[in-house]
Amino acid sequence: MTRNAHAWPYPRLIAHRGAGTTAPENTLAAMRASARRGYTMVEFDVRLSRDGVAVLLHDDLVDRTSNGHGKAGDLTFAELSRLDFGGWHSSRYAGEPIPTLYAMAAFTQANGIYSNIEIKPPPGAETDTGREVAQLAARLWNDPARPPLLSSFSETALEAARQAAPDLPRALLLAGPPPEDWQARMQRLQCTAVNIDETYTTRAAIADAHAKGYKIGAWTVSEPSRARELLDWGCDAVFIDALEAIEPDF
Repeated sequence: MTRNAHAWPYPRLIAHRGAGTTAPENTLAAMRASARRGYTMVEFDVRLSRDGVAVLLHDDLVDRTSNGHGKAGDLTFAELSRLDFGGWHSSRYAGEPIPTLYAMAAFTQANGIYSNIEIKPPPGAETDTGREVAQLAARLWNDPARPPLLSSFSETALEAARQAAPDLPRALLLAGPPPEDWQARMQRLQCTAVNIDETYTTRAAIADAHAKGYKIGAWTVSEPSRARELLDWGCDAVFIDALEAIEPDF
């Protein structure tokens, strides 16, 4: 059995991209919305601006979640700051700015909220993004009992994060069914957890991860019945989109 170097202090329900679909994703407004509903852990995506500022954004392009256009990595933080990242969701959130990882560290730690930082590098910037985000997270989060969990689909980014901040726990994100060599990848990256599509999260997959000494998370769930099923099977973390339908003490 693989022994993990890190404890697992995290809540079992995690607000996806801050507040799922309840508020504009990856904004401070979303983080505040999930906190109001009582969620004590948030997941959010982090990438680098052209001038190296770590900001919250899921897509390579800013088009879907702002009133701007183009690749986020081609824009400076000053240029990103002039965009509206809330109006696409609803008029209530119009004018919401893109937050930095500095802002997220301040908000989550002040409010006793755990963080899952998903590293989102654009093609060709996997190593630089993984290293820079991990180094910054290690500096900004100073409570050893509440470390941020670093995750990524990019194994190159996770390896860079491992080298830059070896003391921060890591989770490997997998798309599709877990490949046969998933355990070897976990061992190479020294990950604590594997996070997989909820479609492929079966009772057997959960038992297999636990037997090998790993935690397992399922993304992303909107139906309360599915969330309950996963929790009953022993899933360690369930990423939630429909915060209005699933309470954190569910």
